[in-house]
Amino acid sequence: MQSAEKVLSIVSVRGKKNLPVERIYRMLFNKELYLIAYQNIYSNDGAMTKGVNGETVDSMSLKKIDDIIDKLKTESYRWKPVKRVHIPKKNGKLRPLGLPTWSDKLLQEVIRLILEPYYEPQFSDKSHGFRNSRGCQTALEAIKNKDGWKSVKWFVEGDISDCFGSIDHEILIRIMEKKIDDNRFLRLIKNLLKSGYIDDWKYNSTISGCPQGGILSPLLSNIYMDILDKFVEQQLMPKYNFGTRRAENKEYVQLKNQIRKFRRQENWKKIKQIRSQIQKMPSKDPNDPNFKRLYYIRYADDWLIGVSGKKSDAETIKEEIKQFLVSTLKLNLSAEKTLITHARNEKARFLGYDIHVLHEDTKRDKRGQRIINGVIGLSIPNEKIHNKMKEYKAKGKPKHRKERTIFSDYDIISQFQAEFRGFAQYYLLAYNAHKLSGFKRTLELSLAYTLANKYKTTVNKIFKKYGAYRKTKDGKYKVLQVKVEREGKKPLEAYFGGIKLGYKKNTTIEDMPIITSIFNKRSQLVDRLLKNICELCGTKGNIEMHHIRKLKDLERDDRKEKPEWMKRMITIRRKTLAVCKTCHTKIHTGTYNGKKITDN
Repeated sequence: MQSAEKVLSIVSVRGKKNLPVERIYRMLFNKELYLIAYQNIYSNDGAMTKGVNGETVDSMSLKKIDDIIDKLKTESYRWKPVKRVHIPKKNGKLRPLGLPTWSDKLLQEVIRLILEPYYEPQFSDKSHGFRNSRGCQTALEAIKNKDGWKSVKWFVEGDISDCFGSIDHEILIRIMEKKIDDNRFLRLIKNLLKSGYIDDWKYNSTISGCPQGGILSPLLSNIYMDILDKFVEQQLMPKYNFGTRRAENKEYVQLKNQIRKFRRQENWKKIKQIRSQIQKMPSKDPNDPNFKRLYYIRYADDWLIGVSGKKSDAETIKEEIKQFLVSTLKLNLSAEKTLITHARNEKARFLGYDIHVLHEDTKRDKRGQRIINGVIGLSIPNEKIHNKMKEYKAKGKPKHRKERTIFSDYDIISQFQAEFRGFAQYYLLAYNAHKLSGFKRTLELSLAYTLANKYKTTVNKIFKKYGAYRKTKDGKYKVLQVKVEREGKKPLEAYFGGIKLGYKKNTTIEDMPIITSIFNKRSQLVDRLLKNICELCGTKGNIEMHHIRKLKDLERDDRKEKPEWMKRMITIRRKTLAVCKTCHTKIHTGTYNGKKITDN
């Protein structure tokens, strides 16, 4: 059997050449792919979350991989229904989330490893969601930094009603059939889509949509939505993109000619009056019927179109997309959220930013020319800051977070900093990022109140105790800081603050974690599994990987004498331990005594 790297390289080459691919199902028998998949997803947040059969990443073994492959060879592998839970949304409603079993997650990751390098080269460069080296930042930068969007007069904000829950299974399979010539593989995908879910102990079939929470769902949704991307690129863009440049504004040209005339006459007073007049009017004809542009960007199910033309053009484009979605993809636009906004007088909402065209005649360069008119501006919506600050306020004032007082000072400060950094860094592309200073102050006071409540002291004493100055690449900042001394090691440091709050052109927005390479070098985790030796008793064979959620859970264990397996995990600073089945069973039953087990 070919190596995983060779298999995926072949698939990638065919994808780049836009050629169909065959015999994908046989690739699922490659054991090395499962080891790569395990390496990729074992540390995910949901890896230790139980599915409908109670299975998690704990007890992962080579035998589990062999069992999956054996079932695939006989076409007897059956996807388990996902366990459905409901999590709150920001608007107060609940969003359903599916929890697949570990074996299903592993197989989905293997399928993703195969399909992603094939489809990725074929996806539109207008698509930015759930893709390698793409995300919110690349989508926003494409709008802000591309010169073409400067000519936009209207925005069409696109919102598809329950997009991922409405994906038609038959249409998705037909789309994949055009590229994949393998009935067994397509049947496996179809069975995944129809595997159903368990909600409140009752089985429910899935008539449409991608499995919520599934590893493969983002890729499948991109395959589906790529049809919309192609429609916009191949049919709408050619239709609404014509003309090399806008015609000159006749009135502007006439006034410029008058300036030349009065310059010959040395009538500087008149020249000054005309210059003041022309700096309030466009140099090009904004209503030139021979110049139109259409720009498009999509992130998952959110999309934005910029139109350089009349409002009627924007209305027609919206209607054409609406009809296409209904007739071709069986999706519906949300009438409430699909809006047409004037690019200069109103603001469109995309990926949490307000987007509009800047216009200010007084902003000029050294030559006196206007420099921001027509430029796309990104701003932070006020309600985003206010809603985030509410989490740290009570009755309009910063409050302490009682639930966090049980943690160490290091953990408390680290958590506040992580929340501050995540929100602030996301909005540093906004020209009004300075507004984040109020958000920072609210969190800082909430942190101080939390520590004060923990130690039953005053906020002033907390600022005196934890206040410090910290140098960063952006300057020197006053922060709240704590150090944890460690014998023979560098002390651990946690601090709150230290981030420059202002527009930052080259900031990095943290998006959802995506594996950047499918050819990662094999990790120690996989090597330890393949070694097939128990790291506790030394026996060989029948090895399973014992997993825990956090090392801190072991360190906080209040038992007087920690068992040997726990001591070992703390010492080696790993959340995994390769153990034989006997030792693993004893760990879970609490009967492991640390004695070496001899072979019979």
